[in-house]
Amino acid sequence: MAKVEPPSGTRDFLGDDVRRRRVAFERVSAVFEHYGFDPLETPAFERLETFAGKLGEEASSLIFKIMKRGAKEAGGEADFALRYDHTVPAVRAVVTHGSRLPSPFKRYVIGNVWRADRAARGRFREFVQCDIDTFGSASPLADAEIVWAINDGLVALGVEEFTFQVNSRQALHGLLEAYRIPAELGTKVLGSLDKLDKVAPDVVVAELVDRGLATDAAEGLVADVTAPDPDRIRGQLDSTERGRLGLAEVDRLLALTEGLPPGRVAFTPRMVRGLDYYTGAIFEVTAPGFPGSIGSGGRYDELVAKLGGPDLPACGGSIGMERILAIQEAERPAERGLDVALTVLGAEDEVMRLASGLRARGLRTGVYLGSSGKLGKQLKWADDQRARRVLLYGPEEQRAGVVTVRDMESGEQTRVPLAEVPRLFDPTNE
Repeated sequence: MAKVEPPSGTRDFLGDDVRRRRVAFERVSAVFEHYGFDPLETPAFERLETFAGKLGEEASSLIFKIMKRGAKEAGGEADFALRYDHTVPAVRAVVTHGSRLPSPFKRYVIGNVWRADRAARGRFREFVQCDIDTFGSASPLADAEIVWAINDGLVALGVEEFTFQVNSRQALHGLLEAYRIPAELGTKVLGSLDKLDKVAPDVVVAELVDRGLATDAAEGLVADVTAPDPDRIRGQLDSTERGRLGLAEVDRLLALTEGLPPGRVAFTPRMVRGLDYYTGAIFEVTAPGFPGSIGSGGRYDELVAKLGGPDLPACGGSIGMERILAIQEAERPAERGLDVALTVLGAEDEVMRLASGLRARGLRTGVYLGSSGKLGKQLKWADDQRARRVLLYGPEEQRAGVVTVRDMESGEQTRVPLAEVPRLFDPTNE
């Protein structure tokens, strides 16, 4: 027997879920529009080569590949890939349409991405990603604006407490230089440090030793980046040129976001961000009660050139919409039903005219479409639809030229002249 469940790591969304998600998307879109970001939509899939070498080793292994047209499953090759994120496709679009775009170009997108990840609770293979990016500005104002916009987007979603953990890729490379870590081990060392929010420090130390660091060097590095006082790591970074450049990027971003609530933005030396394309300031957003990060971003000044475009600076960020909505699911608002349900007890033409008039007034109106003429079954249908009120227009009402209005919560019934029904349900009178 064929399976009828959606594929592992994907979901079906029923009516109330779709409406709830739509409201969330509209709220965040409104925030981004207020900051002057334009919407941009790209195809659901790109050429495989578009993503090659842009995401890092771990992320590249999670790309959903699409087989060549007409290729058989066995031995076939892939030439396309489902969208892994929105940043790389946006860069490709900038390269494609550069002459038609303003400079700087600011864009946002809320849409699906796909990752060939292991499906688990809260981890999906298809999910919505919410992104903003600015292309063509090397100013730290652009980085700060991204942080401000992400902050306001999270507030619009109802997230009350959260922190931007800020670092810099320059600072991280300066850290490697300060601890005299060989260049060939740099990427692996940073990958290990990136796990410090998920595993115990001694586990990371052991992994660093396995990767070739001396035990005392590994212990000192982990102790410094996890120290409560960031001045401890600042001293190390100040010993190298790249470290000083990185600290300057971090401090400038902190200064430009001082208007946010106290403690909202904080220097976090252990924060790495795994994607290879970041070149400058980076950030992740964490919040009490939410697993992992609920936002992230940074500067990636070399990615446009890597995709064949001009040497264009860029920065961006994203909101973890799915994680936020999943947590808010437990506190979901009341589900919306019909404003008005119309039973069908004859006089079908008049019922349809009534429904049309009510919809014209902005009311969510349903007409019973079943085959049963029994009132009890129709009232059960109205209850299943969570209708606030039901209109009964049976033979008795038809003879008297009235409609019976039943309040489904209280059970009270009122007779209203047929001509008065639309005005009775005017939303401005609610």
